[in-house]
Amino acid sequence: MTADNYFITDQNAVYFLTFTVTDWIDVFTRKEYKIVITDSLNYCVENKGLTIYAWCLMSNHLHLICRANEGFRISDIIRDFKKFTAKAILKKIEEEPESRREWMLYRFEFAGKYDNRIKKYKFWQETNHAILLDNNDMIDQRINYIHENPVRALIVAEPHEYLFSSACDYAGENGYVIVETEL
Repeated sequence: MTADNYFITDQNAVYFLTFTVTDWIDVFTRKEYKIVITDSLNYCVENKGLTIYAWCLMSNHLHLICRANEGFRISDIIRDFKKFTAKAILKKIEEEPESRREWMLYRFEFAGKYDNRIKKYKFWQETNHAILLDNNDMIDQRINYIHENPVRALIVAEPHEYLFSSACDYAGENGYVIVETEL
């Protein structure tokens, strides 16, 4: 259950999810942090029963169209993914060169003070904005929305040019994340 009234009602259905960094901080401007996300998504596909149909990592949020395979729960996968990626990225922020280190850690710590479940830093916002996709038209619309995100942000001219997205998989190339293009 999430605080934004977008509930996961079927643990094995196809969902459009959005994971947003606390305070919309532009963390994913550095490749090191992006690689944590892509490696973690692949781990979830290979080991946790996640099927990804589309994805796009922007500077401060991640969009996914995915489902949990039979015998797995999407809520458990999301929880584990967010917990692991938060710890891994925060560790990189603390230990590797980062010009915004003090400012980012202050923002994450400040947000964590208002959540009793957080020990120190709150990296991800609480919500997942889970939208059930129960027909092909909805799925196609969301895939197009996800893939057009970098174009709308003027990062690339064409969706398949953006490396941190599944658009290249839909254009016949292999991307950074294991994606199932057939539903």
